[in-house]
Amino acid sequence: MIDSLVTFVVGLSGGDAALAIVLFTLAVRLLLLPLNVRQARTARIRERLAPKLRELQKRHARDPERLLGETRALYAREGSSPFAGFLPMLAQMPFLWLMYRVATHPTALAGHTLFGAPLGEQLAGAVAHFGLISVPVSVFVLLIVLVAAVAWLSAKNLRIGEEQPELLRRFARLAPYGSVLAVLVLPLAAGLYLLVSTAWATAERAVLYRRPAGATA
Repeated sequence: MIDSLVTFVVGLSGGDAALAIVLFTLAVRLLLLPLNVRQARTARIRERLAPKLRELQKRHARDPERLLGETRALYAREGSSPFAGFLPMLAQMPFLWLMYRVATHPTALAGHTLFGAPLGEQLAGAVAHFGLISVPVSVFVLLIVLVAAVAWLSAKNLRIGEEQPELLRRFARLAPYGSVLAVLVLPLAAGLYLLVSTAWATAERAVLYRRPAGATA
């Protein structure tokens, strides 16, 4: 089944598996765009409601159930939900799983490369098979550098409400770098998917979360 799916998708891209992964990733991001637009709207609502949310947290600090109910009601009056922001992340999980299955399948990507680096190979395998100083390993290094650059941009432009706990804010700043760690252990195909997906997400956030002209930080 995986072989047939890969053959079909690669065929649509003219036989170039790396290009097929890029096109597949862009298609996934386009499919998720409406959810991400909704997420951005929820973020703007959360920012606007921040003073009221802080007031609720102080008033019902000892009653988590009441706090959750009041928070839901506050968002409902705005036509949103405090959990709407999780939808894009959850919706992308099946596609991440599918890409991982393709990248780790023993035959699906056999013979397919990106600038000489096997798409089904991991960094450790590339070092073992080709040597530390080699073109395939250089491809991995370039991919890691690009993913790290995207993660840095994402963390730099991340907007986190001041009402969030300090520990959560620190975690949110570090979370984008998880993609760098993933590229170190995942096959090249999955790393390519992550690069395109995170680059799209970073650019998308820059557009959807930009502040109106004249707004204060």
